[in-house]
Amino acid sequence: MPHSAALLVIDLQNTLVSIAHRPDPVLTAVAGLRARALAAGVPVVTVQHRGDGLEPGTDGWRVAPGIAPGEDEPVVHKTSADSFLGTDLDTVLRGLGVTEVVVTGFATEICVDTTARQALSHGYDLLLVEDGHLTSVRPEQSPFAAPEASVAHHNAIFRSIRFPGRSIRVLPAADIDFSPPPAPPAR
Repeated sequence: MPHSAALLVIDLQNTLVSIAHRPDPVLTAVAGLRARALAAGVPVVTVQHRGDGLEPGTDGWRVAPGIAPGEDEPVVHKTSADSFLGTDLDTVLRGLGVTEVVVTGFATEICVDTTARQALSHGYDLLLVEDGHLTSVRPEQSPFAAPEASVAHHNAIFRSIRFPGRSIRVLPAADIDFSPPPAPPAR
């Protein structure tokens, strides 16, 4: 099957962006990627969480301005950290002929990580956007890693993780052109 990418925009909703650490650079990176994807004919699939504080139709549930999906773009609604669990994401991606997901969104260590790993388990290659995911602000005495450390940790994990038969890349948004991953070295 020929390479075909799709950009996933996970949970970049108003309520979640409002608790995110330094959201502006990430939203700018995702908006630029989104524009380049659409210009190149690459599908953009928006994933929207539903739950407490994220009730459908409310302002907090809506996707952040500048990256909101167009009327003809697929939107997947989820209720767990896994964008594939109990949703039609796999069906949407397969219907579009997608072989690689380009992952962006909130929160790095929860929905982004879970969805990225599930994409690999569902047979997709993975490109994690190095500067396209973020996490929440934390108090100084939090048991969680600081936001910058969490993002860096997950970028490092995905740079070193191996998954049989899958390509896994981590690139900054500026370096992404939606082309196929390089061929693996000959053995």
